[in-house]
Amino acid sequence: MKLLQPLDINGMLLPNRVAVPAMVTRLSGEDGFVNQDIIDRYVRYAQGHVGLIVVEATAVHGSKSGPLLRLSSDEFIAGHRDLTRQIHDTSGSRVVPQIIHFMKVARSGWRQTIDSLSEADIERIIGEFGAAAARARDAGYDGVELHSAHAYTLSSFLSRRNPRRDRYDGRTLEGRLAMFGRVMAEVRRQVGSDWPVGVRFLAEEAIKDGYTVEEAKLIALRMAQLGVDYISLSVGGKFEDAVHRDGQPLYPYTGYSGDRCMPGDWYPALPHAHLAAAVKQYINAKGFTVPVISVGKISDPAEAETLLQEGRADMIGMARQLLADPDWVKKVADGRQDRIVRCIYCNVCKQLDENFKEVNCFLWPKGLRQAPPDSLDGDAPRWPEGGAQLAATVDRGQVKLAWKAAQPGAAPIAGYNVYRAEDDGTARVTEAVKSVKHTDRVVLGGLRYTYYVRAHDAAGRATPPSDAVRIDLPVPIAEPASHPSEVHHA
Repeated sequence: MKLLQPLDINGMLLPNRVAVPAMVTRLSGEDGFVNQDIIDRYVRYAQGHVGLIVVEATAVHGSKSGPLLRLSSDEFIAGHRDLTRQIHDTSGSRVVPQIIHFMKVARSGWRQTIDSLSEADIERIIGEFGAAAARARDAGYDGVELHSAHAYTLSSFLSRRNPRRDRYDGRTLEGRLAMFGRVMAEVRRQVGSDWPVGVRFLAEEAIKDGYTVEEAKLIALRMAQLGVDYISLSVGGKFEDAVHRDGQPLYPYTGYSGDRCMPGDWYPALPHAHLAAAVKQYINAKGFTVPVISVGKISDPAEAETLLQEGRADMIGMARQLLADPDWVKKVADGRQDRIVRCIYCNVCKQLDENFKEVNCFLWPKGLRQAPPDSLDGDAPRWPEGGAQLAATVDRGQVKLAWKAAQPGAAPIAGYNVYRAEDDGTARVTEAVKSVKHTDRVVLGGLRYTYYVRAHDAAGRATPPSDAVRIDLPVPIAEPASHPSEVHHA
C-alpha cells in the first residue's frame, strides 16, 4: 500500500504517509509547559506508528489563552525535549510542533483584528515565529509547522477579509501574502535550509467574501516558491461567523465555517478531498512537488489509499479518527482493518474543546485520559445465547432499534456499532452507542432499510454481526387542508 510507504521531507524520513494534524487537547496547564499527560497523548500516537505527529498549537508569544502549549521562551525547551525524546524512543514516528500566533479576544465578544497591529507589532511577531522555530529545533523536533489556518494571525493576513491598506494590503494577493513571506524568511534564517518547515493553511475560508480553492492554489504556489517543505490543508474555522455566547470569548468553530472545518456525521465522507487534489494538481503543473496533506473525514483505509494512488494527495491527515484509534496504521499494516475503532464524527471532542474541557473521545471507555492500548490477544465479545434479538419499530418517521447486551471477552464492552443498508446497498456504520438502543431519525418513506449491530471492546475486537432486521417504510400520504380555500380562475 502506498499508505505504508516512507516519504522523505527535506531529510525528515516518515515511515508512512499518515499524519495526525494538530488537535488541541487542553491537557496542558495554564503555564504552557509540557506535562506528562501531554507526553502520554503524543506517545500514544507513536505507539500506533503514525508517520507524522503534529503537536497541538504551540504559542510563539506570551499571551495567556488557557491551557495552551508554548515555545515563547527558552524555559519551555526542556519539556518539549522530553516529549520528542519519548516519541523517538517509542517508534519511527516523526514529530513537529505547530507554532501559532493569535490575537486578543474578550468575553464580551470583542476581538482584536490585524489592522490594529503596528509596524512594531508585526516586526515582533515575525521575530517570535523565528525564535520559536529555533527553540523547536533545539528541543529535538524533526521540523516545524507554521499555523496559517483558521482564525489566527497569519491566516488573517492571507484572508480576503484582510482590512489592511499598507504593504500587507488585503485588496491584493501579494499584499495578503507579504506577512507569511516575511515569517518564512525569518524562520529559515533561524533554522537553516536543512530542516523541514511545513505550513497549514485553508483550502477554503468558508465565510462570506472569503477566498476559495481558486486563490488557495495561488497561495500554495507562493508557499512552494518560498521553500515550504509540506502543505497541510484545512477548511474554515473562522471568527467572522462565530456564534458569541454571553460571558464566553468567541470560539471560531461555532458557525458554518466551523462545521466545514470539522464536518460532522451528516456530511459525506471525504468532503474536502477535491480541494487538496486541486491544489496539488496546480502546484505540480507549475513544477513543484511539495507534498500535500489531505484531511477531512478520511477514515476508511481503502478510500485513503485511493486518494494516494490516484495522485490526489501525498499524505493523509486524520485528527478525529486517530484520536478514536491511534493504532489505525498498525492495524492496516497487520491486516486488522476489521479491528479499527471507527470515528463516527459525533464531534464530542469538538464540543469539549469549545467548552474549555479536556479533549478525549466518546468511543473510549469512560474515564480514560488516553486511548486504550492495542491488544492482539484475547477473546472478542460475544452475543448471549439466543443472539442479539435485534428488534425494530417504526414510530412517527423514525426507526427505533433495541437489542440484547453482548457478553465481554478479554475486555469490557466499549460500545456498539449500528450498521444500516439502504435498499440493496452496502451496509455502513451510521452510529456508535454505549447503550443497547438507537433511534434512526434520518429515514425516508419508500425505501427499505436493513440494520444489524456489532459490539466491540476498546481494542476493536468485535462480535459477529447480529441478526438483521429489515424495514420497508411506506411513503406517507399527504392530506390536503381540512377546509381548502376556493380558487377562482379568471
